[in-house]
Amino acid sequence: MTTHSDFERRLLDEFQSEFPLVSQPFAVLAARLACSEAAVIETLRALRDEGAVSRVGAVIAPHVAGRSTLAAMAVPPDRLEAVAALVNAYTEVNHNYEREHRLNLWFVVTAPDRETVETVLRDIAARTDLAVIDLPLEQAFHIDLGFPLRWN
Repeated sequence: MTTHSDFERRLLDEFQSEFPLVSQPFAVLAARLACSEAAVIETLRALRDEGAVSRVGAVIAPHVAGRSTLAAMAVPPDRLEAVAALVNAYTEVNHNYEREHRLNLWFVVTAPDRETVETVLRDIAARTDLAVIDLPLEQAFHIDLGFPLRWN
């Protein structure tokens, strides 16, 4: 297990919410943390490379900029890793995850318009020879995804 510095902990903990929406957000973080912008960027890269962080970016309300959908597939267990890798290869796929259910692979597709979302879903279905269930948003809920991190 990797041991993280106080600086890394502060960087990840203190900016989960209210990330600065300015042209140079990492400079704002650096000023608050009393370090250089380069130190912030390099630390985030290192945390991403070790798998401690998957992405840094804004969470935008659904359908404000482009279109998205949740999708699910029933993938045979022996194909799950390969199908997940194929799904992840699409730039329109934000993330995917395995669930303990008949529909065991879930993912989010985001694109400039609904037609592109549908094209991606059809392409994944064609390339995997598996059905892709489109589960478009019916009602939006705001969930605060920030939470205090626990470090060993």
